[in-house]
Amino acid sequence: MSKNYLLKLKKKKIALLGLGVENQALIKYLADKEVRAEITVCDARNNPEIEKKCEELAGQNKNLVINRRLGPDYDKNLADYDIVFRSPGYPLASPELQKVSAANADVDRRRKTAVTSPIRFFFRVCPTKNIIGVTGTKGKGTTASLIRAILEAAGKRVFLGGNIGVAPLSFIDQLGKSDWVILELSSFQLEDLDMSPKIAVFTNFFPDHLAPADPLNPNYHHSLADYWRAKGNILGWQKKGDAAVINRRLEHKKFAFGFGRRVFFGESDMPSLLPGAHNRENAGAAVAVAGLLKIRKRTIARAVREFKGLTHRLEGAGEIDGVRYFNDSFATTPESVVLALDSFAAPVILIAGGADKGADFKKMALAVKRKAKFIILFPGPGSSRIKTALLATGYPANKTKEANGMAMAVKQARHSAESGDIILLSPGCASFGLFTNYKERGNMFKLAVAAIKQNKNKANTALFFGTKIS
Repeated sequence: MSKNYLLKLKKKKIALLGLGVENQALIKYLADKEVRAEITVCDARNNPEIEKKCEELAGQNKNLVINRRLGPDYDKNLADYDIVFRSPGYPLASPELQKVSAANADVDRRRKTAVTSPIRFFFRVCPTKNIIGVTGTKGKGTTASLIRAILEAAGKRVFLGGNIGVAPLSFIDQLGKSDWVILELSSFQLEDLDMSPKIAVFTNFFPDHLAPADPLNPNYHHSLADYWRAKGNILGWQKKGDAAVINRRLEHKKFAFGFGRRVFFGESDMPSLLPGAHNRENAGAAVAVAGLLKIRKRTIARAVREFKGLTHRLEGAGEIDGVRYFNDSFATTPESVVLALDSFAAPVILIAGGADKGADFKKMALAVKRKAKFIILFPGPGSSRIKTALLATGYPANKTKEANGMAMAVKQARHSAESGDIILLSPGCASFGLFTNYKERGNMFKLAVAAIKQNKNKANTALFFGTKIS
């Protein structure tokens, strides 16, 4: 299959819409396989950094001609190419791809333009059929990583990639027929997928991505129904012998077509280091997958017990004066904030807000009223809507503060906290505007906490030696 598919790319004109990690891995893979083709990198960014990356790729890959089209007109005339590889952040419904569809509909046109993606390409050329795909609004990264931990504990050779930040094409040449691949799959990777993994995992479903948030990745879903269809596509192409592991909260929902076996999961009761009911559900999904693979229960239990979780997902960031700090920067939906708040019995000072993704903040506001002593909001349209929702619940206006950056937010939270409290970064919004991404936001939170701890240690040392520090 892979050789035949690669032959179809020979001497073709190929456009890459966006030079993210997936398309970079695609270029390297085609070069390694000595596919002689003409590639044009099409990217809205036109800066020295993207120019340098294009030059590096061109210098490393002698088998390919690599052109570039950068800046405002990067996605024009896509019908001039034989194949277009779309990054997940590029909208399928864009006017330029609609023009491609119109050109392909012309019966007199000799050449059609195929529109695909690196993840679809991976499914076609992957040498193993042992693929586990994990999707859901939240929890997919933790669930995918826990599945990997269980499979590795059982002695299986496992590779993890996808939306978690590792392009699957970067490790494809290491794969054997008996190896396992776990893919974290976003709705934007799934919306045009025409193959399904052997085991499809669906962690949960909340409204998300209903408005553009990242100017460099403007893709979004125009309705909740569109978002549901994209997510459900993970199991839409399953055959008999395949399986779908689905949160039992979604049992009443109508799924796409597909002929795989359906297995519904709930919360796991196995001991775990991860806090919260949502993490017990993530563990429940992973345990259900392990059950399908007939892995021993004691092996599963050990892996679940020892799994420490992922960074930026309710990650402990330290304790100062009896106040515990948690970094949940990956919580970019209101529903994620509700889950995070409900993970703690202690009073919470919440740091939240940012860019708006078209979410409804009513349930989050009720959870804040129930659980949070104070809330500190970053600048952004999402914060304005959170504030409005809070006031509608009767949450006291004097318990809402604003901060123009992370250092100020953590400082204000510390002043509002007392021993036994939790200071929680769980934004419920995208990071764009004040921060580059959720990782930078979370790292800045951890740095701010570390700075407080360092200053306190200096102060304690000065007191011990009887000196004064400014």
